[in-house]
Amino acid sequence: MENYNQTSTDFILLGLFPPSRIGLFLFILIVFIFLMALIGNLSMILLISLDTHLHTPMYFLLSQLSLIDLSYISTIVPKMASDFLHGNKTISFTGCGIQSFFFLALGGAEALLLASMAYDRYIAVCFPLHYLIRMSKRVCVLMITGSWIIGSINACAHTVYILHIPYCQSRAINHFFCDVPAMVTLACTDTWVYEGTVFLSTTIFLVFPFIGISCSYGRVLLAVYRMKSAEGRKKAYLTCSTHLTVVTFYYAPFLYTNLRPRSLRSPIEDKVLAVFYTILTPMLNPIIYSLRNKEVMGALTRVSQRICSVKM
Repeated sequence: MENYNQTSTDFILLGLFPPSRIGLFLFILIVFIFLMALIGNLSMILLISLDTHLHTPMYFLLSQLSLIDLSYISTIVPKMASDFLHGNKTISFTGCGIQSFFFLALGGAEALLLASMAYDRYIAVCFPLHYLIRMSKRVCVLMITGSWIIGSINACAHTVYILHIPYCQSRAINHFFCDVPAMVTLACTDTWVYEGTVFLSTTIFLVFPFIGISCSYGRVLLAVYRMKSAEGRKKAYLTCSTHLTVVTFYYAPFLYTNLRPRSLRSPIEDKVLAVFYTILTPMLNPIIYSLRNKEVMGALTRVSQRICSVKM
């Protein structure tokens, strides 16, 4: 690693798996999680597109969440698995920039999309008579498009910066993907101004949406508590608790990682936390939304029966 210096423009990803049996076990586990995420998110997208009962704003947003999660984990795991299998930990300068861009763009888009989904539930529970007006197809498209565009603009700004700063002799990134904070530690220049912009981005993409989600669900829980129908309360509670579970899994490790000062961060802790929002969350989201949702399970039954009847 010491010999890998500025004569090469490539980076080295030190990775997640130690060279031992534990590393092999972790590799097999991560690949299994990746396949689960692949199957789960693809199934959710197909199920929502095939079943007309799920052609509603909530499930339209959910299908986009599955698409983002599918892209998100595919940006990280295949490269990580390839490095482990071939024993080649290098990644080109351009490849690192591309991976960073997609990671940041998808991460930002997901954070904003989760806020949009919270707004959807807020309108559905607190203003049910106005739901189809306030959550029209046009509004949903604008929410999704806005999430992708804003996330991409933010990613572009950060990627351009990390590709233009001078790097020191070591180009070994102590992470399993091209994480911007891990790359900044290799810079040969003072990056305190940039670290301030990272804090600003975190505030815009994570803190503000999280506050908005918390406030909207505070109103939702109050409205649910006042409902006279026990069945309505149960349905609203299940839907909202499902979304809150997903939000917690995504936002908590991201906030903890990005809001800490550099002096309090450790590479091992950063990698463990990154596993949550890059690998585990994309796998858990379709499971959480399907197992705790009668509409999704009902749609799965209907689509399965339709497929079986066609084969017969």
